[in-house]
Amino acid sequence: MRRVLVLGSTGSIGTQALDVIRANPGRFEVVGLSAGSQREALQAQADEFGVESIALGAVEAEQLVRDVEADVVLNGITGSVGLGPTLAALERGRTLALANKESLIVGGDLVTAIAQPGQIVPVDSEHSAIAQALRSGDRSEVRRLVLTASGGPFRGRTRESLASVTPAEALAHPTWDMGRVVTTNSATLVNKGLEVIEAHLLFGVAYADIDVVVHPQSIVHSMVEFSDGSTIAQASPPDMRLPISLGLDWPHRVAGVGRPLDWTAAASWTFEPLDETAFPAVRLAKRVGRAGGTFPAVFNAANEQAVDAFHEGRLGFTGIVDTVERVVEAHEAPDALTRESLAEAERWAREAADRAIAAASAD
Repeated sequence: MRRVLVLGSTGSIGTQALDVIRANPGRFEVVGLSAGSQREALQAQADEFGVESIALGAVEAEQLVRDVEADVVLNGITGSVGLGPTLAALERGRTLALANKESLIVGGDLVTAIAQPGQIVPVDSEHSAIAQALRSGDRSEVRRLVLTASGGPFRGRTRESLASVTPAEALAHPTWDMGRVVTTNSATLVNKGLEVIEAHLLFGVAYADIDVVVHPQSIVHSMVEFSDGSTIAQASPPDMRLPISLGLDWPHRVAGVGRPLDWTAAASWTFEPLDETAFPAVRLAKRVGRAGGTFPAVFNAANEQAVDAFHEGRLGFTGIVDTVERVVEAHEAPDALTRESLAEAERWAREAADRAIAAASAD
């Protein structure tokens, strides 16, 4: 019986994790729950699963991680506020099922320095796919990682045509049902840029050896190319319950959690190169990742401000990544990477982004 603490339990990842747990009562036990602000929904979940230990907000969630005995902590919190709970889970020696990519990306060396080998299990579908494929060979045999991207709702569009994109269009993702920030990040491909940084930190592969390919069908979730020319791909219909279940009980598989592909039906899978002129976010993310330190935190915070401005009608769609790039280029990294310096860098980045957005609106 795996004792599970679910952070962000009322969100998309959290509710699907509870679906998996609900369907496997003899395998998992919920020992704690946290949510951002939905107190009534959180209490309803606690009542259903017989949980007494609950928390509201990231600060309480971090304390909950330190107080509750658990085998695995599923971090499904949205945003860099998930860093505290991530660090707490690692410090307490828990297995960390990580859906909150921002905490790893922003925390960088702070997170990797305290994580034991195998302690972080990725829940993003792409990184779960890579983790599964990596079991096919030694790390020394890996030539490159290939992250797949659906291309979002604007695949094939030119940069010029993206200038008039509306928030409603940006939220019309062809495959996944996600929140506003993540869905917009998928449309700009900022999300894929963040995933490139995450892949580097998780698997220790150089940025030069991490590629992105557009795969509109979202069946192949990512691939690993080995030194002998073999490529191992993980394929399944889009369903986050599969990587979530692996995160909860890695490396064991939970039977029946997802549906298999129908190999008796004709199907076509296509792969296309990423248009970095129309979607420069991945290239920028690699620059940020190589710079390290507080630069990923600045990238993430500036993007969040720009996404809000886009949805509030204060910034055009292409202005999102343009704003992030201007803020990144203006950033001067501090001498040391600490939680305090990260918080200060994020504060600076949000203010710098707001100034850039206001200047763009005035032009």
